[in-house]
Amino acid sequence: MADQGATGAQPASGGPDEVSGTTRWLDEDEQRAWRACLWGYRSLNVAMEAGLAGTGVRLTEYEALSMLSEAPGARLRMSALADLVVQSRSRLTHAVKRLEAMSLVQRSRIAHDGRGVEVALTPTGLTLVQDLAPIHVETVRLAFLDQMSREELLHLGAVMRKVMVAAGNVSAARGQGTL
Repeated sequence: MADQGATGAQPASGGPDEVSGTTRWLDEDEQRAWRACLWGYRSLNVAMEAGLAGTGVRLTEYEALSMLSEAPGARLRMSALADLVVQSRSRLTHAVKRLEAMSLVQRSRIAHDGRGVEVALTPTGLTLVQDLAPIHVETVRLAFLDQMSREELLHLGAVMRKVMVAAGNVSAARGQGTL
């Protein structure tokens, strides 16, 4: 059997052996699909960041602002927001501090909880997210939606929801209204 090297690709001569516990290497089709997912995601991320270039807001920050704008009362617990934007609480805390410094959001302790922190969109933040939304949507259309048929889009959405659940991100899948 040939060496798999660092690629994870399985040699053409063998299949996975789940019973013996050996590594289930990727075949050529699986490797090609996996790399297309990685490179597609990264390329899309670069395009989305480029769309927001010059606005002073990063994609991860825009996502947080957008999720807040869609939440009841334009406010969420930090933990719920972290789940929705698929970021660690630590990483989100840094992003929210930056947004707070720009007067786009405001953090506060949850009165009845004492430990929980809530983040709320300010009027300035709401105005900014409304101004940025057309830019963001146009970039989504050009870099993503316009590249596939409606059928492909719906299929991709269904597959990615399965991936979110398998990866343990049930909260984000629920946020998509799918669970």
